[in-house]
Amino acid sequence: MPTPPQGREPDPPPEGAVRPPREELTQPGSPTEEAEPGPDAATGTAAPDDGYEAALREAEDRWRRALADLDNLRKRHAKELEREAAVERARTAAAFLPVIDNLELALSHAAADPGAIVEGVQAVHDQAVNVLERLGYSRHAERGVSFDPARHEVVGVVQDPDAEPNTVVQVLRPGYGEAERQLRPAAVTVAKRE
Repeated sequence: MPTPPQGREPDPPPEGAVRPPREELTQPGSPTEEAEPGPDAATGTAAPDDGYEAALREAEDRWRRALADLDNLRKRHAKELEREAAVERARTAAAFLPVIDNLELALSHAAADPGAIVEGVQAVHDQAVNVLERLGYSRHAERGVSFDPARHEVVGVVQDPDAEPNTVVQVLRPGYGEAERQLRPAAVTVAKRE
């Protein structure tokens, strides 16, 4: 195909003629020839904006930083929980130290007065119950109250003409705590319905 003179557009092909590919229109050495085709040369569209690539890189960088921050937060939280649990264990153990001291004192005086040992053990028992109460676990060993499955564990059912049906007749093992903060329910026997 002859080359049109410079500065003039080529004539359009006649109606129904097959157009040559775009690359064939450009002659080697012409000013419109590119040194290297762009990434989208095959589609004929313009190359993507560098702004999009920069924004994508920035978003990916922020995402990676957020993942790292989340991982650091998880590790810091786990260490904090471990530290808090250790502090709470130490506080609870320290609350029971006077109970142990008084038990040792009662045992050391057991030979001198056997009657006093009973009083000493009762005092230590009361002190231990008080420690549990201060920690938030009050003692429950009431008889004659209505059976509550959240606070009581039935270990036996008895026929008792003096007790109302479905009430606690005997507490075999006291319970400690309330609702969700319960160490254990009270083991009880309950009066059955006739």
